[in-house]
Amino acid sequence: MKPGELVRQTRQAKGLTLAELGKLTGYSGAQVSRYERGISPMTDVDVLRSFADALELPHQAVGLAPPVPRPEVRHGQPIGATSSFPRLPAHRVGRPGWEDGEDPVRRRKLLAGLAATAAATAGFPTLGNGTAQADETLLGELLVARLRDAMLGLGAATAAPSPHALSTDFSRALADFDACRYASLAVRLPRLIRAGHAPSTTGDATEKYALLAKSYLLATRMLVKMDEQQLGWMAADRARQLAEAAGDILAVAESARQLAVLARKAGWHDQALSIALSAADHPDLRGIGRAGTALRGLLLQSASYTLARRGDRDGMRELTDEAAAIAEELGGATVLREHGGGFSPLTVQLHRISAENHAGDPQAALNAARTIPLKALPSVERRSRALGDIAVTYDRLGRRNDCVRTLLAAERCAPQETHARPATKSLISSLLVSGPTSTELRGLAERSGVLA
Repeated sequence: MKPGELVRQTRQAKGLTLAELGKLTGYSGAQVSRYERGISPMTDVDVLRSFADALELPHQAVGLAPPVPRPEVRHGQPIGATSSFPRLPAHRVGRPGWEDGEDPVRRRKLLAGLAATAAATAGFPTLGNGTAQADETLLGELLVARLRDAMLGLGAATAAPSPHALSTDFSRALADFDACRYASLAVRLPRLIRAGHAPSTTGDATEKYALLAKSYLLATRMLVKMDEQQLGWMAADRARQLAEAAGDILAVAESARQLAVLARKAGWHDQALSIALSAADHPDLRGIGRAGTALRGLLLQSASYTLARRGDRDGMRELTDEAAAIAEELGGATVLREHGGGFSPLTVQLHRISAENHAGDPQAALNAARTIPLKALPSVERRSRALGDIAVTYDRLGRRNDCVRTLLAAERCAPQETHARPATKSLISSLLVSGPTSTELRGLAERSGVLA
């Protein structure tokens, strides 16, 4: 018998409600229900132990070894048997490479020219003598390279600006991300990370940690978008550590959400679910008002998406409906624009498009898309993502012309996003080889760097 089934049978035999068992274990009634039905896997030792103790079950009944006596302590150090470290699943992350035969000298020249253009776009002095026109197909590569160098501490040191200047620069970087101005973001965000790490003798360290955590969270979102998962892990983990040092509950929870996204992309679905649902049910998040409630909704969406990728359509819809109910409770306004682009009934519906697609029901995804007024979405980045998800929906329904038309609309909305994002390039490449092409499709492929 699975642990969740045993917990449900024992709870019912003892006459306990979900909420009552939740109080005994420290979880919400909804989370207890998810454990019982297997939506949230019961694989964590602490989770199993808490339910076994609350229900007075022998530890062996839930697959745990019996309790062992306290280890001998010598000089304050516990001495006892050890075992090897647990092994995680083999990673499936990687980074897209350049096509065989590309001239590396040409690539360096393009990057140098793009760096100059990016600096000019952001209103900063150029970083060299290059004046070449920006090649938007290389924007993702440039941004990733600069973030990597900034995170590794490579390059020229940056003097520590005032806390006010850092906060202003972060607001501008966030505005660049929301508007899909990636040429400008390629200058601002790495510079912000460098400045956040620069030694300073003035200002509140806690405030500095909190702002640097937000910068790393923004970097994580961009790295996930660019399929740079290895750097994404690094950025998300740094965000978590900095947020914990600053005592920023929202940033801690948002870093957990990003780690859940990365775990899902690596194919670690059980771990992704555990991270997202545990963070959503954390009591600290429940005690900070509307913002905490909204972030809980975002975490449930992340868990829902993981269930979609695992093929659990019913579980996906249940969690999405729970997120939608939270959005309605908040009054319908957009909350948390800095975390994931905001949370509202409209953004939950936007989430349904991609979730239904990955759960294998593109018609349900299209039905969700038809309810979304694109102009009402909170940012250009959100509108561009919506159009990208709708294009994928049309592709899965075999509606090729509608797919191309939607991709062209996405390009008009956010050209730098469309030309730089690997997922969009992959869809364009698939369209080129799967059927007849048109002048519009070939032009889009050329502008996106899919056709040389």
